[in-house]
Amino acid sequence: MKTIHLDPHRASYHVLRDVADQLAKGAVVIYPTDTIYGVGCDIFSERAIERIADIKKRDPGKPFSFICESVAQISEFAFIPNWAYRLMNRTLPGPYTYILVARKTNIPKKMLGKRNTVGVRIPDHPVCEKLVSLFGRPVLSSSVNLAGAEPLTDPALLPEEVTRKVDIVIDVGPLVSDPSTIIDATGAGPELVRHGKGPLPW
Repeated sequence: MKTIHLDPHRASYHVLRDVADQLAKGAVVIYPTDTIYGVGCDIFSERAIERIADIKKRDPGKPFSFICESVAQISEFAFIPNWAYRLMNRTLPGPYTYILVARKTNIPKKMLGKRNTVGVRIPDHPVCEKLVSLFGRPVLSSSVNLAGAEPLTDPALLPEEVTRKVDIVIDVGPLVSDPSTIIDATGAGPELVRHGKGPLPW
């Protein structure tokens, strides 16, 4: 495992360019978001997705979320109702996860599990935003924790069973935050699934 310590407001282009290149080669990366630390990989790397499922001891039938660089990019992988477009453009980037109906032909089956919906995010964090932009494709996003345990907010507290199974940790220090607010956008209007850091936008 390689640990990279970054100042989030002075994140090196060359360092993040290298991390993006490693993602393209199948790396599993822990990175900061505007809520908590996430563990992710290229959504098209089946082996990397399997590694993350193993790290988290996660039910393989449970879908993974992913992060994008824009609402336009999200629309390539999920169907966005008109009302949700307006809401997402108003709240993203930000601490929200939107549940949307997946465009199944564009998303690997291992990302979907047994469902036809996906969770998508655009975190408001300079490191996360720059990394996804440099990578050019969505990055899997899952909280850094074992199934049923509390999400991790400080890389210094990573258990050995996690560190030996990931390739890169981007450490910007402790994050004091709640998880994202989850909004179901698969119907005729927004439905709150979880109230987290993001205030209700309606």
